[in-house]
Amino acid sequence: MRRMVLEGRTGTCEIAVGDGGRSSSSADRRSWSSILHSKGSAVLHSLGASKLVIVTDETVRRLHGARFPDAPVVEIGQGEASKTLTTVASLYERFLELELDRSSFVLAIGGGIVCDVAAFAASTWMRGIPFGLVPTTLIAQADAGIGGKNGVNLREYKNLVGVFRQPSFCLCDSSFLATLPDRELRCGLAEVIKHGAIAERALFEFVEEQAPALLGRDRDALDRVVSDSLQIKTAVVAADETEQGERRKLNFGHTLGHALERIAGLPHGEAVSVGMVLAARLSVHRGMLESKEADRLEALLRRVGLPTSASLDTAAVMDAVRRDKKRQGERIHMALLAELGRAEIVEVGFDEIERSLR
Repeated sequence: MRRMVLEGRTGTCEIAVGDGGRSSSSADRRSWSSILHSKGSAVLHSLGASKLVIVTDETVRRLHGARFPDAPVVEIGQGEASKTLTTVASLYERFLELELDRSSFVLAIGGGIVCDVAAFAASTWMRGIPFGLVPTTLIAQADAGIGGKNGVNLREYKNLVGVFRQPSFCLCDSSFLATLPDRELRCGLAEVIKHGAIAERALFEFVEEQAPALLGRDRDALDRVVSDSLQIKTAVVAADETEQGERRKLNFGHTLGHALERIAGLPHGEAVSVGMVLAARLSVHRGMLESKEADRLEALLRRVGLPTSASLDTAAVMDAVRRDKKRQGERIHMALLAELGRAEIVEVGFDEIERSLR
């Protein structure tokens, strides 16, 4: 099991990557994977908490509930429709009924929606109580569960309401990925490819070489790409926790991707895949990126089964882009590519984005 630590202004997050069930070393038994294999008071003692509550969804509880520690379990709905202030309010009501106080601990076990909603609720309950994350999807393990950005959507717009606060830990256990639907696995690979494209060409090339193994759920390959992705993300977040500069590179493909989620109803990873292709082509048009590099990115996305184009209502997409958090007047900060493995943040006018879409 690989470990790393993210030191942020809003807290310190211990990160463990790997299948804790495959190791019997005393060091691994003391890792955060013990949360899933211990019971009751032992878990509370390891967290230094007086009370533990688990937040999950129906599918994760059905598939993995036998591994949960003994604690009250609160289920929330699934999908982006559940990532709302209404869901957060329902968690507050349960926290009140369970008498959670500042010595309590919230444990989120699930995908990106569960982790985001539970983390936001914990971060704002009594002005913030500690929480930990056990992401169960590749997209959450490789990206969404790390970094301390916790938020919910407002109407159809992504993550407009949120806070920065680090979890106490994030356990990325690859054994959860065995039950992940194929489409969700591919969506997770979109974020892995993003990390390679913006910061580490070697990771990008590893996915090119090991695509069949990754799609076949080889755990060593999955652990490698999750670990490499998180090393990239922790370094970026540690340098720019509140997204004033460097962290914006992690949004490569997301400015247009979030718009496509709303307009076309695509899952996050598929929308980001199309968004990366559009951002790479914009990089080419600006003279920043060689066309063959954009072709190579598009080819890899297709190889792992991700879409690289979508039917676009340009006006609707631009309306969504204009509501992006990174907007400044009539321009927006976008992550574009200088080469595979290196991104740059540039200001792009909305008129230029609209021309590229057309």
